[in-house]
Amino acid sequence: MNHHPFASSLLRAALNRRRFLSRLALGTAFFTTPGAFAEALTLTPRQTEGPFYPDKLPLDTDNDLVILKDSTTPAIGEITWLSGRVLNEKGQPINNALVEIWQCDNNGVYLHSRSGGGTAPQDKNFQGYGKFQTNKNGEYLFRTIKPVPYTGRTPHIHIKVKSAADKELLTTQCYVKGVAQNERDGIWKRLDKAQRDSVTVDFFPKPESKTGELLASFNIVLGQTPAE
Repeated sequence: MNHHPFASSLLRAALNRRRFLSRLALGTAFFTTPGAFAEALTLTPRQTEGPFYPDKLPLDTDNDLVILKDSTTPAIGEITWLSGRVLNEKGQPINNALVEIWQCDNNGVYLHSRSGGGTAPQDKNFQGYGKFQTNKNGEYLFRTIKPVPYTGRTPHIHIKVKSAADKELLTTQCYVKGVAQNERDGIWKRLDKAQRDSVTVDFFPKPESKTGELLASFNIVLGQTPAE
């Protein structure tokens, strides 16, 4: 499958983190691939929030989880640009939805006081949590790391969607296509095939990246439309 390249505006924004965080303006082509909506949309399945939703949110809660505030030391891991759209069941974009993500660091440790059990060091340069409000096209974007496995779970990113009125609409998880642990993961295996396909996505090389960055596209289809 051919994927659209980054828009030049994104490449320029990536060089300036403040601009990336405050003035991101992308065309729909960045978030979608040809034929992405040729088939009937599958509602994104609800999945467990898990025990490690941050029990204390970081001071930095923006959509760049790789760099904390003005630090110059990045998190350890494969940098990944996770993007997508939040849609209703008719494929219409949802504006002003709040998308939250959280995941473990490259050592398998969450931003939670009970995670890791003291057996693995926490990557203090990884934000662990971020949020982004969708635009009129329903688009969102995060810069994070490719998820890694930890004891009992296949690699995944937790995702929560809230309405503009702060009503929780959906909690789900995003998985990496082709990972052998998926077939042994109890939470992933509970889904039917269509649901698995909807939450299991490719993490593929970012065109022209000289540092091995990845892209992943994860569209979220809600079964309800939030009240404005």
